[in-house]
Amino acid sequence: MILIDPPAVPAHGRMWSHLVSDTSYDELHEFAAAHGIPARGFERDHYDVPDQFYIRLVEAGAVPVSSRELVGRLVRAGLRRRKSES
Repeated sequence: MILIDPPAVPAHGRMWSHLVSDTSYDELHEFAAAHGIPARGFERDHYDVPDQFYIRLVEAGAVPVSSRELVGRLVRAGLRRRKSES
């Protein structure tokens, strides 16, 4: 399942969300590519997504969850990669 948290991280003059899959990285990369998210936005286990993409990605099927839920789902799926694991 594709998940997205609310745009709450400020950087580069805008707010950012995180887009993840709790199933596989392949699912995540396919969804991101199909919806115009550049590959350069991928960082370890998620895509950084600017706030203007949030509604469009939810409408395309990304499930909105809290940031806490997003990380928990990644951990439970075994897909969480911390900076030290990069």
